[in-house]
Amino acid sequence: MTSGIMLSASVGRGGVNAPQDVAAIQQSLNARVGDLGLGALRSDGTMDEPTMTAIGRYQSFVMSTGSGGRIDPGSAIVDRLSDTSPTTLMRERLAAQAVQRNLSGAAWFRANEARFPNSDRISDLAPAFAVQVDSFVAMLKRASATVRVSSTRRNRNRAWLMHYAWMVAHGQIKPDAVPANAEVEIYWDHGDARASRKAAQAMVNLFHIRFKPSLTSNHIDGTAIDMTISWDQAIDVTDASGKATRIDQPRSGNSNDDLHKVGATYGVRKLATDPPHWSADGH
Repeated sequence: MTSGIMLSASVGRGGVNAPQDVAAIQQSLNARVGDLGLGALRSDGTMDEPTMTAIGRYQSFVMSTGSGGRIDPGSAIVDRLSDTSPTTLMRERLAAQAVQRNLSGAAWFRANEARFPNSDRISDLAPAFAVQVDSFVAMLKRASATVRVSSTRRNRNRAWLMHYAWMVAHGQIKPDAVPANAEVEIYWDHGDARASRKAAQAMVNLFHIRFKPSLTSNHIDGTAIDMTISWDQAIDVTDASGKATRIDQPRSGNSNDDLHKVGATYGVRKLATDPPHWSADGH
């Protein structure tokens, strides 16, 4: 069935919102609001927040055009909303359901976060750096030092999620402008800017993010390791050439400059400003 919506002016957020135009959009959306996860709209031509949210969700979930929350005369969305045939409504229902299953937020985090784990295994580092770290750690253990590895390679998709959760939550990018990631099925645009930011902030909280995460780092590239090194008494260590050095105080890999020099010969360099952090380039 085609209702033949003819708008005289714009409807929605920032629109002219002539009552007859608003009523026509509300009536058409009421055939779809359940599929958009919303309750019935008023249909008296009064523009309100639920109607703007419904417009935004329809734009985002069904049209994939971004949730501006405004409909202009002659736009593609008018033609789509004019078509209330069973076939069209079913197609739109399936599209909306697919989006809602993967909307960002706490539920998405709990269902999907484990798919993108970080690693604490040396074997997951970039191959060349893994060999260097293995040699350095093996030497330390032979010298009776204790080595505890807390982090090696960070999952690139996890970093992507953390970065854009922060960006959306802080209004640094529009939800519909987040670049697609073929390996992560998530929708950031909830059809409403406030709802999108709230959902992204929930993920920021669950990821325990305190500062804006980077999309690139040595940890992501597999050329960094966080490890705590300690020893109970003076130990004899050897550099990569086999030269022996006795080290004692301070008995911590975080602050012992002599150990840092030994590590550098293996290609494992200390970042002094980050206590457990070692990397291929010292950053």
